[in-house]
Amino acid sequence: MHSNDLIEDKVADIIALRHDLHANPELGFKEHRSADLIAARLAAAGLDVHRGLTDTAVVAVLKNGTSARRVIFRAELDALPIREESGVDYASAVDGVMHACGHDGHMAMLAGAAELLARTRGFDGTILFVFQPAEEVLGGARTLIEAGLLDAFPADAAYSLHNWPGVAEGHLVVGAGPRMATVDDFTITFSGTGCHAAMPEDGDDPILAASEFIGSAQRIVSRSVDPQAALVLSFTQIHGGTINNIVPSSVRVEGTCRFFRKDCSDHVEAQLRRIADAVRIGHGVDFELDYRRGYPAVINPPGGAAIARRAALQCGPADRVLDEVPASMGCEDFAYLLNAVGEGCYVWLGAGPVGPGAGLHGDRYVFNDGLVETGLRFWTELAAAALPIGE
Repeated sequence: MHSNDLIEDKVADIIALRHDLHANPELGFKEHRSADLIAARLAAAGLDVHRGLTDTAVVAVLKNGTSARRVIFRAELDALPIREESGVDYASAVDGVMHACGHDGHMAMLAGAAELLARTRGFDGTILFVFQPAEEVLGGARTLIEAGLLDAFPADAAYSLHNWPGVAEGHLVVGAGPRMATVDDFTITFSGTGCHAAMPEDGDDPILAASEFIGSAQRIVSRSVDPQAALVLSFTQIHGGTINNIVPSSVRVEGTCRFFRKDCSDHVEAQLRRIADAVRIGHGVDFELDYRRGYPAVINPPGGAAIARRAALQCGPADRVLDEVPASMGCEDFAYLLNAVGEGCYVWLGAGPVGPGAGLHGDRYVFNDGLVETGLRFWTELAAAALPIGE
């Protein structure tokens, strides 16, 4: 029996698991219930389950045949600090926490695929099913690597599957090259002398200085980089002042930048500092810049993308397999794992149209259960493509 013959019978069970995980979301590095549930299911299916790299990480090993080749299949455990407004009957039971990115679907599909592969054994080698904590902001992939993931479980390639609203439902995006951007964050504080709002001559005005800085910094994108180089610079927070009749002594501005070219990181930091220094001179204020380098870019290697494409072509019509889809300026900590292993692919699974507030990280986002069958098929086909029998 071909492994796909079992998939339709598995879908309802995996949807039920997904709903359970959705109703009980947990934030990064606190995913104890989710990890315990996944670990118990995989142990019952006969996989060799390992805990302890972090408090919540799960690594389940499935070996078949004689090949020494080893691949990582990865899913994320964590939810987001968002109050759910979806209205579904299995909505989050945890106030202020929800699965708004689809990690409930990702881990359910990967767990289901592991259970199927434990039965069918349609591959030759070892699959390391990695259920990773804290993808959102906290860099759980980097933490796992630092904790010895690849020392204990070396791998030749790493793969991850992420649902993607806005791409046609059920289509698989498997192209080589950039997929998710680098993210850097920054905080800049302008400080001077506060004063009464009616007597501005007695002090400096960090609010005015911060305003000029924000406006001037827009030239970084429009005038200091190649127009064909993708770069986004956004200011996201301004904090300063306590009452409307006092000009404050300090103002804090925060922001983020996204890009693919490695040299953009040093360039943006230098430009922010240069503009802030000009503002300092012009306004008589001081500044302090804290520039933080974050997740690297996800750039799919050609070899891993070709293997993912072969698997995707086994999941449905060829016109549902996409190579040339624009990359996202969002970020993904799978980049740490992909860079460390050196081979693999980050794959998008199209989730269909996006409604208001229903995109990724929206409070009305709901994972599309119609993707479960395709997700299960992709993972099982990827096992055969990445670890072929007879080669």
